[in-house]
Amino acid sequence: MTVVERLPASPASLSVPHAPAKARDGVVDTMRGIAILMVIGIHSLPQPLDVPWAKSLDAALRPCVPVFLFVSGYLTALSGRVPRAKRLKAALIPYAIAFVAAYAYMALHNPAMDHRIGTTLTRFGLGYVFVYYYVFVYVCCTIGLWLVFAAGGDGPASRRRITTLLILSIGCGLLTGAYLDPAMSRLGASEALLDEVRMRDIPFWFSFVALGALTAMFADLTDRGVRRLLIGAMLAAYVLYAAVRILNLGDAATYDSIAFFLYAALFCVALFAIQPGPPLLGWIGSGSYFIYLWHIFVVMALRDHAGLRQLGGATSFAITYGVTALVSIAALLTVRQLASPRSCRWLGA
Repeated sequence: MTVVERLPASPASLSVPHAPAKARDGVVDTMRGIAILMVIGIHSLPQPLDVPWAKSLDAALRPCVPVFLFVSGYLTALSGRVPRAKRLKAALIPYAIAFVAAYAYMALHNPAMDHRIGTTLTRFGLGYVFVYYYVFVYVCCTIGLWLVFAAGGDGPASRRRITTLLILSIGCGLLTGAYLDPAMSRLGASEALLDEVRMRDIPFWFSFVALGALTAMFADLTDRGVRRLLIGAMLAAYVLYAAVRILNLGDAATYDSIAFFLYAALFCVALFAIQPGPPLLGWIGSGSYFIYLWHIFVVMALRDHAGLRQLGGATSFAITYGVTALVSIAALLTVRQLASPRSCRWLGA
């Protein structure tokens, strides 16, 4: 799902002493594999989330997008540069193809759909079809990361400037997450509009990119005691975030609350500290962008046509998740076996 290039080495100014490049690739792919399976889990849950078990599971799975953004920042800090054109091309071409398919699906199921050019371009630009808001978030965060590294410049002081900008970015993201919703509510924004804005709260999402970059630049997570502390803190943060969601305490937003940031940030760092590396998860992670773009068609088809709701929430979730994961992985395998390398790139595989 995160569109990044692998880099064999890191410059001395931003070097990370605790992991060789080859091992980092395997860990990164596995992290993305775990995250994309979490994405499928979120989209397989019955809607609305009106029972505690569903909210608890949804809360547990929410760090998936932060993981992808964390990885993007981490790999960028290792290389010390942001190849904008390469990343944007790798993100936007597969998205454009999936957008056409998603738009056609939506039009077939909604005869009253607005097809005006301006509306369609807005949908494309903001990722306002299915669950494609992440593409908009990723593109904006990529540009933001490029601006940070460009402002950091070269020379001995570059590291300090970049570090300062990344720390300030995290602070800005938390402030935006805390005050954007109340400000819009006071202006009379509807709950539906608030949800769309939360999903595209770029300063908040960029805080995870900044955290990944800072982890690459400074964190040494090889100590077992540190890993245990991170896991314990992450579990405590999850309990807090889930309680906030279930009991609707204070800022109980799904995306841009401080409770969510604390849990998701600790999840990202703890997952990286564990250094997961199962080959199957790594293979799935290497095709996570393809799975992200196309798995939702399976979810929507099951939701619209299979009549699973009558089986109950838990059964519906289990069937939707299992079928979607299997079909998505099989589709990735098929595309990689049968399609040309260029076609694979165009499809995000």
